[in-house]
Formats: sequence, structure tokens, C-alpha cells
Amino acid sequence: MRIAYFDCIAGISGDMALGALVDAGADFEELRQTLQSLPLEPFSIELEEVDTFGLRATKVEIDAPVGGVIRTYSSIRTLLDRASLPDDVLRTAQRIFRRLAEAEARVHRKEVELVTFHEVGGIDSIVDIVGTSLALSMLGVERVFASAVPTGFGMSRTEHGALPIPGPAVVELLRGAPVYSRGVPFELVTPTGAAILASTVEGYGDMPLMMVEGVGYGAGTLRLDFPNVTRVIVGEQQRARPADESGAGAGGEVVLETNIDDLNPELYEYVLERLLGAGAQDAWLTPIVMKRSRPAVKVSVLCASDREGNIRDVLFQETGTLGVRAVSVVKHALGREEVEVQTEHGRVGVKIGYLDGRPVTVAPEFEDCVRVARAASVPAKDVYQEAIRLARDNLASRPEGSS
Repeated sequence: MRIAYFDCIAGISGDMALGALVDAGADFEELRQTLQSLPLEPFSIELEEVDTFGLRATKVEIDAPVGGVIRTYSSIRTLLDRASLPDDVLRTAQRIFRRLAEAEARVHRKEVELVTFHEVGGIDSIVDIVGTSLALSMLGVERVFASAVPTGFGMSRTEHGALPIPGPAVVELLRGAPVYSRGVPFELVTPTGAAILASTVEGYGDMPLMMVEGVGYGAGTLRLDFPNVTRVIVGEQQRARPADESGAGAGGEVVLETNIDDLNPELYEYVLERLLGAGAQDAWLTPIVMKRSRPAVKVSVLCASDREGNIRDVLFQETGTLGVRAVSVVKHALGREEVEVQTEHGRVGVKIGYLDGRPVTVAPEFEDCVRVARAASVPAKDVYQEAIRLARDNLASRPEGSS
């Protein structure tokens, strides 16, 4: 499994993420050619090698017209759909903008479809987001992790006026992620950078066990008293080896559980969000009855063994429990393929599960179905069912033995 780890030394922005991925090996000329085919006003994109505290880093420079066009979430979604992008790149870019729109909608108390982007709707932000999605695909990255995120503190000026650092949209996007100010009176995380993390990262904390194959540094624009870079480390994920012959400490999956009888039910949604943000593969709630017939909830979490410490910490912090059980489990997973189908109302991603080379599961991406259904004012279940039918028709038309 090929993974990327964003080491947010000085926070993260869209251009820092893109610069780091290019520095790590993504083909810049191919990336530039694809980006300049986007249906946007003319712009140029160049690379500059900079030195920050003796550390060589890559800075992305985008020269584009400023102002003039204010884009809505709907118009950006349409723009991306019109672009000739690989399916996986399109899904990632759409997911990033969707998370941005949801965050802005919560901050401004608007419907998601009515969100208007200002800074984030500019050409440079669109190029940063699509470019990062392209670079992740070019590097073959399948899973993304990140360090804790320094945000800075103080106040910043925006088109909405003076706003606190981290900005309201950044705070919404980084719900469930470990953040700290680092004592720096500047904005270290932009909404674009936060959206990239929120849409791609499976877990935050220490770097997972991996065989390093590439390292890249993306430079920011601020002058700080430490290297202003985002570092990305790319390589093959490794399983932990047994600590002894009995197999103690071997890698694998773990189920953590705890019984809760005194937590405000309104908080469970946030608990699950924190658990997934810390790297849980799945998390769920089960109503139970404890001693003296007290109603309670069992919180269960499935995670990789190398994320157990992070997950356990979240359970202690967020639920107030005094103890957490851990059981090692064996997880069997189907082979997977991601495809995209063109429904009557829009494109929808579909996951296909294979058993012994045969497709046995067809599951449309729920967020895609909702997005398409909302835009077309049709029932989501109709889009969902059509996506399943189209995916099955596509499978049936393939030559026998192909997948």
C-alpha cells in the first residue's frame, strides 16, 4: 500500500502541498499541461527553488488575473466536471471542494449549494487543489496521513474583514484533527490547505511505519524564524514485525471497546468524528444494558495496530471512560476497484469488491449520489440505484477474466 505523510512543519497551504508533492517526484511538466487545459482564464504556473534556513524547497508560483470572477460551489463543481481529468483525480478534487463548501456553509449558516467562494474560488486555489489531486495520483498514493497541525494565532485580514487565526473555515475543516498554535502570530493554515487535509487524511499523529521512497518540501511565502515548509514523505506502508517469536507486537487490526453510561447523547457524533479523524477504519455505537439495568452505549472502534494509541487517547479524552478493552482481530478484505459511471444526472464514483476475481459487491459513493441528486432535484435513491445498474452493466460488458 503506497502512502503519503504530510509533515506540517509550518502548517499547510494549497501551494505548499502542491510544491511538496512535485518535489517528491510528481512530473511537473505533465501536471502543468493538464492544469492549463482547465476551463479557466489564462494563467501560468512555474516552480522556484528556494532556500529556507539551509533547507532546499520547491515553491509554486501561479500568475493569474486577480478578482473579476466570483465562483459558487455549484460553478466550480461544473467546471471540474467539464475538465478532462482522470476519474480518481476528479473525485479527489470534487471531495476537497465539497468539504470546503460544507465548512463555509456552517460558518455562514447557508445551504451548501448557495456557498460563494471568494479567495478559494480564485484561479490559484483551483489550480492548487486540482494540482494536488493530480500529484497524489501521479505518485500512486492510496492512503494519506499527517502530523499534528500548527495553525498560528492572532488576526488576519480577509475579504470578510478581520478574522481570528485559525480562520472559522479552517477550524471547521480541522474538526477531529490535533492542532496547536506553535506560538506563531501568523496564519499557518489556509482554508485550501485545511480542506486538502480534511478530504484526504485518514489519521493524524506520528509517521506510520513505512519504507521511504520519496521526500519533498513545499515552501510557503511567510518569513518565519524556522523553515517555512510542508514536508511530504512517500513510500510503501509496512506492517509491524513481531517483537518476539510468540508474535507479540505483530501488526494487524485491533478492536477497541468501552461502555459509556454518562455521556450526553449529543456528543456521540463528535466522538465518532474524532475517532475517524485519528485513523479509525470504522467506529460504531451499540445500545446495551449494564449492571443495575442501566442503559448505556458501547463504543467500538476498528483500527490498525499502529493507530491503537491515538484511538485509545481519543476515547479517554472524549468519553470520560476509565478503561478501554483491546482485542486483536484478523480482517479479511475484498479486492477493490474504483470506477465512475455517468448517470442521467451526473457522474458517480462506484466501489467494486472482488472475491476470487469475481465482482460480488457494487457500492456507489453516497456523497456523489447526494451531490448529483441535490443538483438535479431528484431522489438520491434513484441516483444510487441507477449507479448500481450502470456499474453492473459495465462489468457484464467486460471480456471474461478482466477487472
